[in-house]
Amino acid sequence: MQRIEHIYINGEFVLPHGQEWFDLHNPSTEEVIGQVRLGDALDAQRAIAAAKAAFPAWALTTREERIAALQRMHRALAAREQELHEAILAEYGAPAVRGRWMATYPADVIAQAIDALQAFEFEEQVGIATVVLTPVGVTGLITPWNSNAGFICSKLATALATGCTSVIKPSEMSALQTQVVLRALHEAGLPPGVFNIVNGRGDVVGEEIARHPDVAKISFTGSSAVGQHLLRTSADTMKRVTLELGGKSPTVVLDDADFPAIMPLVLQAGFLNSGQACIAGTRILVPRTRLAEFEKVAQAHVAQIQSGDPRKADTDIGPMVSQKQWERVQRYIQLGQQEGARLLAGGEGRPEGLHAGWFVKPTIFTDANNQMRISREEIFGPVLTIIPYEDDAAAISIANDTDYGLSALVLGTNTERCGRIARQINCGRVLINTLAHEPRAPFGGFKHSGLGREMGKWGMNAYLEPKTLI
Repeated sequence: MQRIEHIYINGEFVLPHGQEWFDLHNPSTEEVIGQVRLGDALDAQRAIAAAKAAFPAWALTTREERIAALQRMHRALAAREQELHEAILAEYGAPAVRGRWMATYPADVIAQAIDALQAFEFEEQVGIATVVLTPVGVTGLITPWNSNAGFICSKLATALATGCTSVIKPSEMSALQTQVVLRALHEAGLPPGVFNIVNGRGDVVGEEIARHPDVAKISFTGSSAVGQHLLRTSADTMKRVTLELGGKSPTVVLDDADFPAIMPLVLQAGFLNSGQACIAGTRILVPRTRLAEFEKVAQAHVAQIQSGDPRKADTDIGPMVSQKQWERVQRYIQLGQQEGARLLAGGEGRPEGLHAGWFVKPTIFTDANNQMRISREEIFGPVLTIIPYEDDAAAISIANDTDYGLSALVLGTNTERCGRIARQINCGRVLINTLAHEPRAPFGGFKHSGLGREMGKWGMNAYLEPKTLI
C-alpha cells in the first residue's frame, strides 16, 4: 500500500502541518490501495507565500525562458506516461483507451501551451497608447478527480506561460496521479516557489486559497455548486475567476440522420469517461416521428457496450470513482423510473457477473421529458435520457432549456442545416457530426457551466491584465 506523505512547497518535498490521512481506493475492487496525508490551511498559507515570493522574478522572464521551462516539463511528463497510466488505472479505473489518452494528455497540453505562448502577442499599439498584457500574480489552481493530471498540467502550463506563479490544490482522490505528475515537474527544474502543490480537502485548502488576499486568480474545474461558492468567496478579495463547471449536454439527432451510422457517436458522447464527464451528451433529442426506430437501433448498440474491468481491452465503461458516486448514480436510476421514464437499457445494480467494484450498467431512459430531474440534473455516470421533439424549433428550445451550457452535438446529413441549428444552441462548444477536439479554440461554458475560457489565446488572456501606457 502506497503512503504519500509529502506536499511540495518552494521547490521542496515537505511534511505537511496537516495530520489527516485520506484513504485511496481501487474503484474496480473497492480495496484501499494507499493513503495520502492532507495539508491544512497553514500549509496553503506557506504555499501561497512561496508563490508570492517567486512571482516578481518569474513575471520578468522572457518568452524564451518560459518556453524552455515548459519544454523541460513536457519531456518529464512524456517520460512518465506508463507510470501515470498505471496510477490512473489503479485509483480511477478508466478503461484502456480512455486511460491511455489520460496518460498522454498532460504532456500534450503542455505542448499546446508552448504553441500558444510562441504565437501570443503581449503588447499591442492602440492609437498613441501601448497596451501591455501583464500577469495577474499568484494563481490558485483547483483540479477535479475525473481528469486530475491533465488539469494540473493544462492550468499550470498556461499560468507559467503568462508569467504567473501557482498554488495547486489537486483532488485528494487522485493522489497517485498527483504524485507522478509532481515528480515529473520537480525533475523539470523550475525555480523554487513558481509552482506549489498541497494535497488537501476543498473545504480546507481550497477554501484558504479562495479567501487569501495574496491569491490574485482562481482557476477551478468541478461542480457548479462548488464553483458558485468559490465565486462568492473570491469576491471579497476581487480575485479573477475562471470556472469550468457542470453540464447537461444535448445531442440533437435530426430527422435526416442515419441512425445506425451515428449511433456510435451518440453513445461515445454519452458514455465518455464512463459518464463521468462534464461534456457528456446525456440528453439525446430525437424526432418523435422516428423515436421507435431510434430506440431499436440504440438498444442494439448499447447491448455491445461492456462495463467492467478497465484492464480488459474490450471494456468501454469503467467503475465510478467512489462508493459515494456509485450510490448517487443508483439513486438517479431509481428516480428516473419513479418519474415515469422507461428503461430502454440497463438499470439498477452492477452489471451481470460483477459482484464487487463500483460498476454501473450502461443505462438509457426513454419516454422522458425535459422537466424530469434525470433530464435537468447532472448525474455524472453512464445514464442517458432520450427526449422526443416535434421539429427543429422545438429541438433548439429543449436543448437550451437547461441551467447548463457547456457542450452540444448535432447529428444530421445536411451540414448547412446542422450549422444553422448549432449557432442557435446556447453553449460554449457545439460539435457537428464529430467528437473532434481543437485545443487552439476556447473551451468553457455558458450559464451554470462556468465563467471564462481555457485553451489557446483565450486561456492565456485569462491570466493577464491589460495595462495602458501613454
